[in-house]
Amino acid sequence: MKLKLSVLSIMVTSLLAGCQLTGPDHEDTALSDNRTTCEIAHTDINDQADCELANEGVIEVMHPSEEVEVDLDQTLDDVEPGIVSDVWRRASNQFQFDIPDNERIAIQRDWYLKHPAYMERVSKRAKPFIHYIVQQIEEREMPLELALLPIVESAFDPFAYSHGRAAGMWQFIPGTASRFGIQQTWWYDGRRDVVASTDAALDYLTYLNDMFDGDWLHALAAYNSGEGRVGKAIKRNEEAGKSTDFWSLDLPKETRAYVPKLLALADILKNQNDYEFEWPEVENEPVITTVDIGSQVDLAFAAQLADMDLKSLHALNPGFNRWATDPEGPHRLVLPLDKADSFSEALENVEQNDRLNWVRHKVKSGDSLLKIAKEYHTTVDVIKSVNEMKDNMIRVGEHIMVPVALKKLDAYSLSEDQRLVNTQNQKRGSYQLTHEVKSGDTLWDISRKYNVNTRSLAKWNGMAPTDPLMPGKNLVIWVNEANDEQKRDAIMRTLTYTVKSGDSLARIAQKFNLRTSDITKWNKLNPDKYLQPGQKLTLHVDVTRLKNVG
Repeated sequence: MKLKLSVLSIMVTSLLAGCQLTGPDHEDTALSDNRTTCEIAHTDINDQADCELANEGVIEVMHPSEEVEVDLDQTLDDVEPGIVSDVWRRASNQFQFDIPDNERIAIQRDWYLKHPAYMERVSKRAKPFIHYIVQQIEEREMPLELALLPIVESAFDPFAYSHGRAAGMWQFIPGTASRFGIQQTWWYDGRRDVVASTDAALDYLTYLNDMFDGDWLHALAAYNSGEGRVGKAIKRNEEAGKSTDFWSLDLPKETRAYVPKLLALADILKNQNDYEFEWPEVENEPVITTVDIGSQVDLAFAAQLADMDLKSLHALNPGFNRWATDPEGPHRLVLPLDKADSFSEALENVEQNDRLNWVRHKVKSGDSLLKIAKEYHTTVDVIKSVNEMKDNMIRVGEHIMVPVALKKLDAYSLSEDQRLVNTQNQKRGSYQLTHEVKSGDTLWDISRKYNVNTRSLAKWNGMAPTDPLMPGKNLVIWVNEANDEQKRDAIMRTLTYTVKSGDSLARIAQKFNLRTSDITKWNKLNPDKYLQPGQKLTLHVDVTRLKNVG
């Protein structure tokens, strides 16, 4: 079977909640966000008020819409008698939760029933991962309704990102991720790694269930809004002599909708025949497996060994931020089941040093390890490790070995940098301007300067409105009107060029219609020194010429 796995392209507003706290300005913007959700539902909506009611209070989640075809062809054995052929049915046969007959669940159920196309898209994203997730939940003897939680959290999108810096299929914020052992480095973010994040999410849910004395609805509410908030709500009701069940608690609007969404989905799946709803089937067979790789490897090289295209391999391994796996691990890749053995056999015949491409860099005046690391898109620690350096001291004229990407960086289209580039370059207006963040800048200040919406400004730059701004970061601003200076700036783009064998400053300058003196200045180069293959150059290019450059 050939599956399509949705990965990053553009950001849209989702009806989905996330595992994070509701921001202080959320309620003021909820109505407009939900109206957008209704508009993108790809179905006629006769009752706008009903749609908005179903999505009242939910947090905006940014997630992809482009579909990447992941080749998971394999020959499946005939299903044994008595074995359920659909993994969703396998899960629903083990559901445990009671579904109350109340309006809050009915509102959510009606929304899903009216939008079958939404479940089609979600199920396509889930196909590579749902069997694995169901299996993990079964092994822990946890309620199988939890297999539906990634639908509520992220629409089964490992690249999803939302308010509070929540990321991944299970929508972990950085602090909670760290608490439950999820690694987050420059190279790797385990919140997007389906294996690591699933393990951590089930650990967290187990912890919450124990904290709330086995009450799964309290645990789910706490997963969404924090155990402290739910605990305080229970205490308030106890002191007031009120019931402490989930339905009686005073919780944020998002959380009040969050648990009913999960229960509504469970009800629909369990009773789809009664509701005349066709829940898309997924074969009850494993389609992926993990392979031990032992050390860092270039993802492009790994894709070649696996006989896969780079984007497909990266889509199955969304935790890796850059062009290679993390040198400190995890040293594993998720691969299609039918490709794992041949990949492992091929990798065994490759020396560790051959798993990466290398450049021999001659240290120039003004070089530092940090400057070199940025130039080649790696880290100081990696350079020090491969060159067995005890400190950061380097000397002019000496040579150091630096790992570099096998392909041009834009070929790694699902890396963190390229996902941001794709997001920022999605056309949102007539002119694209760039603002370099200065110390003290806020999104509010910048939005006022350019007369744009704060929430839009954040979305254009792959951020949530509450994310911190770092000085030196370049933000993209889309406007429909601009002065002459802004119009000139709008046609310029900054790109990273990887030096190829035989390249010279003159040849690169001619290719991009630039002056060699400008390239030298932008990159602080010595014009009398040869360029090294693999070296990265920053170029500022007229965007109208980019389509003419090979």
